Amino acid sequence: PYRFYAAEISYFSAKVRPALRYKGVHYLELAPDYRNVILPRTGLAFIPIVVTPEDETWQDTSEILDALERRIPAPPLYPTTPVQRLAAYLIELYADEFMILPAMHYRWSFPESVAKARADFAAVSAEPAAAGRFAERMRGSLPFLGVTPTTVPVIQAHLADLLARLSAHFAIHPYLLGDRMSLADCALMGPLYAHLYLDAVPGRLLRETAPEVGRWIERMNHPDPEAPGSWLPDDALAQTLQPVLALIGQDAVPLILDGVRAFEATAPDWRDDLA
Repeated sequence: PYRFYAAEISYFSAKVRPALRYKGVHYLELAPDYRNVILPRTGLAFIPIVVTPEDETWQDTSEILDALERRIPAPPLYPTTPVQRLAAYLIELYADEFMILPAMHYRWSFPESVAKARADFAAVSAEPAAAGRFAERMRGSLPFLGVTPTTVPVIQAHLADLLARLSAHFAIHPYLLGDRMSLADCALMGPLYAHLYLDAVPGRLLRETAPEVGRWIERMNHPDPEAPGSWLPDDALAQTLQPVLALIGQDAVPLILDGVRAFEATAPDWRDDLA
């Protein structure tokens, strides 16, 4: 079997897990073994990683899903038509780079969420002291991510708006692009399941204000490989998805572009280094 080193509360583990289930992959999910497996294979203390039956190591979720799609193309995760494919990649970028803000805020800004996260990390590692130190590092990272008293009201308003727009969409369509899971759905599972659904404070918020999103999470965690459905015909996007994309364009795209510009300004020669 494939070996999937991951954790239930891990942001990016939640992105890969539904894809493995959707494609009917025979895999074992194993607790992270940084010392003996992950660090020797990748040099990085990051999860998830996938170890294939041929002993290849896949690391970084975008690379993992790309490799999985090449190896097991059916049922597909990646639309082949241009509009749906662009929408899927845009939502992946948004989930990976922007949704970290509400995910980290709701996990580390509320004492009840912090207490649960500490206990969850201790259960995964079986080392409460190390888990506590890790939790403190995560809490301390909030200002560097941009989670500050000034930005918190905007972050919370963005999440409330997102949940309302997703609820309207999922009331009609089971997945973002129609009746079939896609890369876009997998990407959103990172923040929406691993953090906002499983953490104490946002878990109540999501269940009380966005039950349709909760049902989508359960569908994503329990896909039926025998009934994958289909995306909307003729490369269409649902009308109910348009407000979600508009919110991404309004709030997330400017921030991501600012990050790109800042990177290029501080590392002007990176293209030469890559060449």
